[in-house]
Amino acid sequence: MSARAAAVRDRFPRFRILVIGRANAGKTTLLQRVCKTTESPIVCDRNGRKVKIDVKGTESRGEHDIEHEISFKSNDRFVFHDSRGFEAGGEDELKRVRRFVAKRAENQALEDRLHAIWYCIPMNEHARPITVAEEVFFSKCGTGRVPVIAIFTKFDALHAVAFSELRGQGMGIREATARAPRHAGRMFRHWDYAGMLRVRKYPPKNFVCMGGMDKEEADCTALISCTAEALGDDVLETLLVSAQQVNLELSVNYAVKRKNLA
Repeated sequence: MSARAAAVRDRFPRFRILVIGRANAGKTTLLQRVCKTTESPIVCDRNGRKVKIDVKGTESRGEHDIEHEISFKSNDRFVFHDSRGFEAGGEDELKRVRRFVAKRAENQALEDRLHAIWYCIPMNEHARPITVAEEVFFSKCGTGRVPVIAIFTKFDALHAVAFSELRGQGMGIREATARAPRHAGRMFRHWDYAGMLRVRKYPPKNFVCMGGMDKEEADCTALISCTAEALGDDVLETLLVSAQQVNLELSVNYAVKRKNLA
């Protein structure tokens, strides 16, 4: 770790992220992969007291308090907040997110501020991944300086759709299997789901597709990289890169980049 990263890490120990998305968007699994763990999260209330919550159950029911802090023993440098199930783009949920973002923006301590928002959109519902909830959020919820990253989760579900389409075109099983991931990417670009969000009043700062998060060895480097790019702040970039454990090379490359810019 560079001297700069160590100094930032000592002064601002935690990177704070609000996670938004409908139930079963793969949020909990994604956070486990970011923190390189299979353990259950630790949930604390605003006073630091542990809260007993069946996280997987509550992801389905949408019963989180947005103020609850979610972390993992394996990497407590990240602290997450869950916006509850953002199912129908209801006005109450939108107001809750707005209040939370505004309140965190007022914090004097950098570690208590909100640094990024991850909006999870599951692709296993590819027939209509952009629902009313997404349309309302990206049209009505300005987040100020806090960047929003749109994460198309469960992207591997689109591989099966691509495989079926290739087979329907007469392609053999082996060739269709090999070509399905690339064809899924082409389908995604053709449907232009990212474009549907770009035209909104408050579009995401960045986009990333994440698949295979059910596997322990899943790689989250793309998510960390695009979040770092969206921050637009050297201190926050350093804080994020020093907090992540998914890719040592990313930390080294970032240190070299900072040295070259110095």
